[in-house]
Amino acid sequence: MTSRDRVLAAINHEEPDRVPLDLGGSFVTGIHAQALHHLRVRLGLEDRRVRVSDVMQMLAEVEMDVVERLELDVLPIEPLEMQLGLSDRNLKTWELFDGTEVHVPGDFDVELVGDEWLLHRGRGKDRKPVLHMPGDGYYFDTIGYGAWDHDYQPPSLDRIRGMSANWHIRDETLEFARTRAGELRRNTDKALLLNCWGALGMRYVGHLTDFLCLLAEDPGYVRELFEISTQVALQNLELLWQAVGENADLIFITGLDFGTQRSEMFSQETFREVYLPSLRAHFEWIREHTTWKSFEHSCGSIPGFVGDLADAGLDVLNPIQTSAAGMDPAWLKEQFGDRLTFWGGGVETQGVLSLGTPEEVREQVAERVRIFAPGGGFVFNPDHNIQPNTPPENIQAAYEAAFEFGRYPIGA
Repeated sequence: MTSRDRVLAAINHEEPDRVPLDLGGSFVTGIHAQALHHLRVRLGLEDRRVRVSDVMQMLAEVEMDVVERLELDVLPIEPLEMQLGLSDRNLKTWELFDGTEVHVPGDFDVELVGDEWLLHRGRGKDRKPVLHMPGDGYYFDTIGYGAWDHDYQPPSLDRIRGMSANWHIRDETLEFARTRAGELRRNTDKALLLNCWGALGMRYVGHLTDFLCLLAEDPGYVRELFEISTQVALQNLELLWQAVGENADLIFITGLDFGTQRSEMFSQETFREVYLPSLRAHFEWIREHTTWKSFEHSCGSIPGFVGDLADAGLDVLNPIQTSAAGMDPAWLKEQFGDRLTFWGGGVETQGVLSLGTPEEVREQVAERVRIFAPGGGFVFNPDHNIQPNTPPENIQAAYEAAFEFGRYPIGA
């Protein structure tokens, strides 16, 4: 069975030969550059600098030698430009705080100010810092991301409609996706996950705190904002289908988070009235017009929303943050396992994978496989991206255990 056949069987709730494995198929199922560097050393692979594919999270491209060594089943079709419009052309060397050397885009413009890194955008007088990484840190955060403007006034919906003309996916990006998807389809047997940062989904306005206050104060505005952005997203979906077609197997919709560690971020009524109509429109368009499977991401505690997502036609839910309140693996599988594919939840990133022993990792992976894998509907990945300082022996133990215990029939 090929990797593609294996993944598609799982998503169609059939039992393949073994549980499919993912590491690096998307920017929410990946691994920090530092962690991948140490994993490469652990696996005895060629000593070379890893490439950063997401500068905010400092996620690394999982190269084919790692894919082959861990027998992974998924590869990403990524955008032409990484976050902040940084192209992966003309790479240069950059050094993380721990001394790990990585490859970053040539226009990755960073300077050390005091004890933190500042990442700039623009040139000349327009150059300004937009991201910062604290001393001895691991990630870049948007400057002002958590700020709250008590007097924030959102742009008018008429202005939003005018701005939406600029949200269409560029011809250059479409051609890159067409070429990359064709190359991967011809040269590999992997399942291909189309990642379209910013081209799909629903758009926010203001900083996150401003937006959440707006959601509480004027949900009608937010719903109309989502309707406008969804209209453009559906047009982008059509352009992507024309460009990529059956050379992709799944498409990533949004990376919006609906949950915190302890609960959903807003009520089920708000989710159903404001968020779900736009999400349903995405899922239905994909199902009616393409052969793709829909892939939606939400961190945190969302037990009250999972059933609504299944009812709306979602195929794949990620990441299954089992350490969050209410996200019990057995309950999720029992309630929704016949309609949703769970992509993740294979081992807790926040706890066992980062802080446990290899044997504890193996035990949890074996338990999760026993719960999630029967009847298909499961692709192995940790609860979220693998964090820096995660012991490489634990990462190796997780994937080897998933391969070992994930043979069907499960538990035989």
